[in-house]
Amino acid sequence: MTAVDDRPADVADEGGRELGRARRRKEDARLVTGRTRWTDNLTLPGMLHLAYVRSPFAHARITSIDTSAAKEAPGVIAVFTGADLDAEQGSLPNAWPITADMKAPRHPALAVDHVAFAGEAVAVVAARSLREARDAAELVDVDYDELPPVLDMPTAIEDGADLAHPDLGSNISATWVYDSAEAGSGTDVDAAIEAARQDGVVIERTFRQQRLVPAFMEPRSVVVDPTSEQITMWTATQVPHFVRIFLALVTGVPESKIRVIAPDVGGGFGGKLQFTPEELVTFIVARRLAKPCKSTETRTESIMTAHHGRDQIQRLTLAARKDGTVTGMKVDLLADMGAYLGLVTSGVPILGAFMFNGIYRFDAYRFTCTNVFTNKAWTDAYRGAGRPEATFAIERMMDELAAELGRDPIEVREQNWIRHDQFPFTTVAGMTYDSGNYEAATAKATELFDYAGLRREQAERRERGDTVQLGIGVSTFTEMCGLAPSRVLGALSYVGGGWESASIRMLPTGKVEVVTGASAHGQGHETAFSQIVADRLGVPFEEVEVLHGDTQIAHKGLDTYGSRSLVVGGIAVVKAAEKVVEKAKVMAAHLLEASADDLEFGDGKFTVRGTDQAVSMGEIAFAAFQGHNLPDGIEPTLDSDATFDPEDFSFPHGTHLCATEVDTETGQVKIRSYVCVDDIGEVVNPLIVEGQVHGGLAQGIAQALYEEAVYDDQGTLTTATFVDYLVPSAADLPHFVTDRTTTPSTTNPLGVKGVGEAGTIASTPAVVNSVVDALRHLGVKDVEMPMSPQRVWRAIQEGSAS
Repeated sequence: MTAVDDRPADVADEGGRELGRARRRKEDARLVTGRTRWTDNLTLPGMLHLAYVRSPFAHARITSIDTSAAKEAPGVIAVFTGADLDAEQGSLPNAWPITADMKAPRHPALAVDHVAFAGEAVAVVAARSLREARDAAELVDVDYDELPPVLDMPTAIEDGADLAHPDLGSNISATWVYDSAEAGSGTDVDAAIEAARQDGVVIERTFRQQRLVPAFMEPRSVVVDPTSEQITMWTATQVPHFVRIFLALVTGVPESKIRVIAPDVGGGFGGKLQFTPEELVTFIVARRLAKPCKSTETRTESIMTAHHGRDQIQRLTLAARKDGTVTGMKVDLLADMGAYLGLVTSGVPILGAFMFNGIYRFDAYRFTCTNVFTNKAWTDAYRGAGRPEATFAIERMMDELAAELGRDPIEVREQNWIRHDQFPFTTVAGMTYDSGNYEAATAKATELFDYAGLRREQAERRERGDTVQLGIGVSTFTEMCGLAPSRVLGALSYVGGGWESASIRMLPTGKVEVVTGASAHGQGHETAFSQIVADRLGVPFEEVEVLHGDTQIAHKGLDTYGSRSLVVGGIAVVKAAEKVVEKAKVMAAHLLEASADDLEFGDGKFTVRGTDQAVSMGEIAFAAFQGHNLPDGIEPTLDSDATFDPEDFSFPHGTHLCATEVDTETGQVKIRSYVCVDDIGEVVNPLIVEGQVHGGLAQGIAQALYEEAVYDDQGTLTTATFVDYLVPSAADLPHFVTDRTTTPSTTNPLGVKGVGEAGTIASTPAVVNSVVDALRHLGVKDVEMPMSPQRVWRAIQEGSAS
């Protein structure tokens, strides 16, 4: 069962409404037939290819680099080291100084005298072909003086520990604290915990969020053409506007002289929310050589050197009364930054700070995050960015509380969650949830899942002592998404804003062009935004064209991440459409020789109330183009721009239920059924929503069962190919039963919330809770992710022995 409309995808709602219609995506025809061009498909006259020399060591001083043999190799045009480019490369930026005293090492695109992780680039070869560039890179001779690698966070923060960056004097980048008592959003958490120790329940657990690789389908690629007065960069990025800004800031080249194009991009998941070393190096080398240059990473380079995600140690304390009412939540977090601070590395754990309380009514809360440097690839945004880690923690702890009390985990959640009649609700973390109905989502999910029936079957299997035990996992979540508003981001010390821009161009032929500052890489912007404009202007869906991803066309924008495209970018489109209608109304009144107050707008035309006199939007657009017969003082255009900055985040929520069968002899885990009921507010396109939910579920389940970036004791990544880094295929995943409830958001005119990260955020704890639930009667309280058969089997042995 799915929530997708079962009517043919091209049948409109009654009245011709586009919103809520399950349209097939406009983008897919060119994508699935191979008619698009990815960045690596681009070939320019005289183009050179770049290949990088990368450090095999996690931590070392560079004592010398000999490039002479490489320079003499066939096809080689130039070889550059970090020292050669040092005057131009500056330092890659970090946009989130979370504290005034945050430590941040210089981050050169090419290392100069020190490497801080295995795979860091130390030189680059430019040659006439990619093969020649890679062959020559093998000839570059680099001498290193190895240093002890820093790999373990608890060890890294001890006194006298080896240092990932000796010049910083510490492995601690920053410590960030949110205390509800100090903030005025709640009471003192230590007092709540002490009270619970005296006459209540205290749950203490430590969980590990393993390191993950975004594993996008298309490896990163960049092409730079410096041969015109304006330098053009094509790059596989989520953030073309960010890239242009940072190119200008780092190199000193004016923004007006830089054009950045993100063509069709094959996935990102936060992994392309970055200003990369390769983008900067390719830009500098192309300018130096005055020739177009291309840099495309291999899959192994992508896994080793593109930023990673997650990697946290969570020490959690939950206080509750004996009746199960939660009173306090204390979070002590160690977050692995890796070797450097990328674009938002330092702020990712802070996004989770406001979600560790989940959907529950806590009185007291304290969150302390210590950001730690290690000699690994740096971490940064990965689908959900801080929110999945927080949801995992609170949902695991709610299950642990229920187990301690001997009660049903849904019953304990229901006792503590915010009731639907309590919205809007300001949480202990200071967030104001505008709308929600956790009761409705959970009721629908339990019905679809046959929760009571599965509990009966579980009891029967336990009584029989079956080898294969049944586990039932629960995750009732919310998330803050639509990364904005600007004033809140500013209060959190983020240097950027949270607004988004849109423009609507009414063409003389009646067609419509929509320009958005959001930059799609698989989300379906062209389809969803066309549906919004078709609805608002009454024009056919097919006559709307959406333009994006090119800073020359969309000169203003903040791009795509954090489930913000619809709830911020889509509302900017709505606001621009409203301005078009207002302009058109004045012109229509003039053309119809009527008062604007007497006009009604619907189905794409203005009608004089009570008559059949009407003029269509297309006719008005052509009249504006002609300029022959317009009211005095009116510009001859309907084109309109809008910039939208929301008043708050949006808060989608849902209930996810997972049933697993766990073989107690082998540790093998099989997902038997998975049900999720999400509330994402009003829906623009159910088909796109389904795709986002399914993809999110796949990634969340993958974290629970399959994926982990593993380093050996020398700091070498041992999972640098898809042979070792286990990305699941469709064959590894269950059938998903999905549905929705709807409580519209009150913070935007469409009533929409985000959906891009929901599946990832909710699914991981649902799966882990299910496996632990299957084994709890055997003494198992946790299984570290990913829950491989070996780890599950070991947990069973340790539980049985305790």
